[in-house]
Amino acid sequence: MLSIVRGGMDVHEADAKIALITSKWNGQEKARGDFTPGTIIHEERIVNRPDRIRKTFKCLMKKYGKLEMCYEASSCGYVLQRQLTEMGIECRVVAPSKIPKKPGDRVKTDRRDARKLAKLFWADQLTYVRVPEKAEEAVRDLVRCRDAFRKDVTRARHRVQKFLQRHGLNYEGKSNWTQRHWKWLKGLKFEGYEKWVYEKYLVDLEWKKSQLEEADGEIEKVASTEEYREEVGRLRCLKGIDTLSAMTLIAETVDFKRFPSAAGLMDYFGLVPSEDSSGKRERRGSITKTGNGRVRRILVEAAWHYQHRPALSKTLRKRQEGQPEWVKSHSWKAQRRLCKKYRGVIEKGHVKQVATVAVARELVGFIWAIMQPHEPGSEEFEFSEA
Repeated sequence: MLSIVRGGMDVHEADAKIALITSKWNGQEKARGDFTPGTIIHEERIVNRPDRIRKTFKCLMKKYGKLEMCYEASSCGYVLQRQLTEMGIECRVVAPSKIPKKPGDRVKTDRRDARKLAKLFWADQLTYVRVPEKAEEAVRDLVRCRDAFRKDVTRARHRVQKFLQRHGLNYEGKSNWTQRHWKWLKGLKFEGYEKWVYEKYLVDLEWKKSQLEEADGEIEKVASTEEYREEVGRLRCLKGIDTLSAMTLIAETVDFKRFPSAAGLMDYFGLVPSEDSSGKRERRGSITKTGNGRVRRILVEAAWHYQHRPALSKTLRKRQEGQPEWVKSHSWKAQRRLCKKYRGVIEKGHVKQVATVAVARELVGFIWAIMQPHEPGSEEFEFSEA
């Protein structure tokens, strides 16, 4: 009889399309049916509700025995994966950007997507994402919520600035959004509807700013818990990375040990160069940007700090207090190596942005090394890009 039946699902908010495919015969004669391994044996569209999913898969398990399912990661999250796992069905979540695609295939339907996933799953040609625990996902949601608030504040600030620009008002101070700038903003006077609009813009900005500050406070609380304190403390030893950056890295990556090398983590963040080489021709382009965009932004922002000469500022010394000596050693190595990297790229004639991205990629190597398990006495622990 069939050893395992695998299936692909095209999951949407309202429904899901299922396609089941036969697996190998486990070296035995066929015991039932006329199915050939690799053949689609069942297709069905179901309502994406827990009760309907439970009923459908109970019937499928009774008919086909052991099931293994997969579906693409999407805005539907991991609810379906967790429900099937509780039912005893192994369910994997597929990385959408890693799914093989045929250049000439221009037809896309739910049925085709489900069948394609099933066939690629049967052939073991899919790449899967790590499904976070519920507590890990909650922290990730908090960090992403904070990022959404940051974007809201930026948009609200732009509205205020564009409104003043339309009325020919420009702040002559050194920096915007300082206490003096806020005092100047609140001292401006308008009449009629212009007064109403300006006041609403300011109230909206202040409200969104308070939400951002509240989210920052919650992240600080999480970072100080026993579960995250050690990892956050290690990352904060690196120049350009403080609590918020560290929590973003941890929440989005979850487990750094699942990457066997620093190169794997660089690829996960989309910081490796793209390449189109054939024969004797070698052509490398910009970074792939196929990984986590939130972390990539954090890393590039941190990389800007390494254009300055290596130094231990008062703030950095304070962040490193109480941390292991091997972590401090790696932090200092990172400063020297990355500053040299930045200046070397600039000397070759590249612009600052290219140099900063190159530094961000190499910074990932030091992050990977710091986040690996450390045994006492192995102070010369270095990362490898192999």
